[in-house]
Amino acid sequence: MTSPFLADAQALAEELTALRRDFHMHPELGFQEFRTAGIVNEQLNELGYEVISGVGQTGVVGLLQGGQPGERTVLLRFDMDALPIEEANDVPYRSQTPGVMHACGHDAHTAVGLGVAKVLAKHRDKIPGAIKLMFQPAEEGLGGALAMINDGVLDRIGPQVDRAIGLHVSAMHELGTAAVCAGPMMAAGAGVTITVHGKGGHGAMPHSTVDAVVVAAHIIVALQTIMARNADPDDTGVVTIGSIEAGKAGNVIAETAVMRGTIRSFTPEVKALLRKRVPEIAQGVATALGATADVQISTGVDATVNAEAPTSVMYDAAVEVLGEDNIDTTFRTTGGEDFSAVLARVPGNFFFLGAANAAQGITYPHHNPRFDIDESCLPDGVAILCDAAVRILRGEG
Repeated sequence: MTSPFLADAQALAEELTALRRDFHMHPELGFQEFRTAGIVNEQLNELGYEVISGVGQTGVVGLLQGGQPGERTVLLRFDMDALPIEEANDVPYRSQTPGVMHACGHDAHTAVGLGVAKVLAKHRDKIPGAIKLMFQPAEEGLGGALAMINDGVLDRIGPQVDRAIGLHVSAMHELGTAAVCAGPMMAAGAGVTITVHGKGGHGAMPHSTVDAVVVAAHIIVALQTIMARNADPDDTGVVTIGSIEAGKAGNVIAETAVMRGTIRSFTPEVKALLRKRVPEIAQGVATALGATADVQISTGVDATVNAEAPTSVMYDAAVEVLGEDNIDTTFRTTGGEDFSAVLARVPGNFFFLGAANAAQGITYPHHNPRFDIDESCLPDGVAILCDAAVRILRGEG
């Protein structure tokens, strides 16, 4: 069989590419997606959707009631925000906003979302139940999903959502493939800030100081023992300190050192372990070396957990478009995703759509200044999501 929506999606290929490139050229940071949201609003209105703007500050919701009787409502989510990265690609659609770039593919997600809107509107008379499109701001660490949830996207704006689905284009997967997995697929993640307070002084007289840099170095090494010695070897977790700031001169012993990093986990147990042991170790090491340490851990995001039944539906839809041999059902990543807030409240599935093309050199990772996608993936994303949404509305999953 072939997806009933694939031909319609493929007919939109040029339009999807043009949309994606337009969004790419005009990236907007979280909660600043005014231009992007305006385009989404305009197109959804033209397609006959009921449109609610300003949800979660700059989010847009599109509601479509199907022409057939049905009790279910399915939500499809598409994030819109860019990153504070200067683009290094030399392409005609290069970002025109200095220091801002779509380096994670959200431009593609928004384009796919508008493609989904067009295809589902075309087939409205055959669709049971209701479609709810969630065009989300501020996925990149600013809590856009939760902002829209708090504004009622799941329950007070239109009918209550029964299932939720979404996608992410993936530089980790080649064009023509997808990863559709049940269970925890993406990790819980939180930011960590550790500030060491010592006693500064002359670099030639360390005995009269408490060197915050040395203390910080010991803390960084000790933190790696959490997963190595406190966690079950079968469990997965990450503790990364990616930034350290201390001192400005080579002959001055710094009084303070500030470390920033991230912790990642798939299970509630490892999440709790990391949140407990990071402060214990940082403060304990600091005390042992005559300093003190303040530790702050952000709320972060929960693990992105795909429910079994909706995942089965998404798998079937992906197989119809890409073929069974091209679907990975075992992939996990310690990257985080705030769609987890939706999936914690509504059963659903979030999948990865292959967007890399090694032959064309499109292999740079997400959040890299040379990140790009093979835009041939866009119609596949539209077809898979449309097929999965209609299957769910008809009672599957």
